[in-house]
Amino acid sequence: MRLTLLVPELIWPEPADQLTLGKLPAPGFEWLAAHAEFRRQPRLPFEVALARQFGLGDAPFGALRLLGEDVSEAAVDGHWLCADPVHLRFHHERIILADAGALELEDDEAAAIVAALNAEFADIGQFHLAATRRWYLRLNTPVEHAAGPISAVAGRRVDSEISDKNATLTRWLNEVQMFLHGHPVNERRQSAGKPVINSLWLWGGGRLARPQPGRFTAVWSDNPLAVGLARAAGTPVHPRPAGLQATLSLASPATSQLVVLDSLLPTVLYEDSEGWRETWQALESEWFQPLRGSLGREVETLTIVAPTIYGELTWSLLGRDRWKFWRQSRPLAAIAAQLAEGNP
Repeated sequence: MRLTLLVPELIWPEPADQLTLGKLPAPGFEWLAAHAEFRRQPRLPFEVALARQFGLGDAPFGALRLLGEDVSEAAVDGHWLCADPVHLRFHHERIILADAGALELEDDEAAAIVAALNAEFADIGQFHLAATRRWYLRLNTPVEHAAGPISAVAGRRVDSEISDKNATLTRWLNEVQMFLHGHPVNERRQSAGKPVINSLWLWGGGRLARPQPGRFTAVWSDNPLAVGLARAAGTPVHPRPAGLQATLSLASPATSQLVVLDSLLPTVLYEDSEGWRETWQALESEWFQPLRGSLGREVETLTIVAPTIYGELTWSLLGRDRWKFWRQSRPLAAIAAQLAEGNP
């Protein structure tokens, strides 16, 4: 089997944080990293790295992610953007964005706001609520709008992320923000001391595009963008497996499998170091440790792709690499420190 694991934020972004990285038991991954060929490329958002696994560069993320929300392809016709609900706040004269995952937004609150947006801005387009944290907008008149994926801006300053403040949608967002300011849902949230939904993050605009077919025999993921990419490519897609053994028991030999393991991503976005350690240890026991024993047996080729703050990191192994006894493992903390210093 040829196995590719896409694991965003595999290395904690603070290399000097010994409480998080220090004494983290990682014998499986450390062995794999020591025996692999390593490649480091410029930093990419998770969504971009995911689309490139399917051969897409400038991907229409809105249409592709919507296709992964259990809708028909006919429903994805038109020019779609992700229109994710966010909270913008000023901090030291900078605008910081918090996505809906940090706001405890309720289903009925999201539904009420989306219904109100549709009633107020029908001349602009049609909003679609797929999940509490994932909204979409189909524009009546397509326009270009350059903005990074939500994972690249959540928890970060965004005033520098808006390249053209006079663009059509950027100007329209000013109207949206004024409308949201007086919405009853936000008035109730403010009275309760909760962050309000005071803007939308519009990104990933375009019409549905087809990825290159045949790159993978199957895709394993619960991420709607990964599901949408697989559906658009005509690739069978399955729920994220419990671990390597579950994948081996369900997948046929001599196939090419992509598994998206994105559970570390939210822990980094929300600065949850304890959650990151717990999630990392689960990946170690469910994937990396078993892979050490399966390499060269059930798994002939292994590629681990990790979009991180250090860059897009790739570890590639062939079955014969297990016999490279002279390669010495390094602790995960040492790997992070060398990456921070610019060394491989």
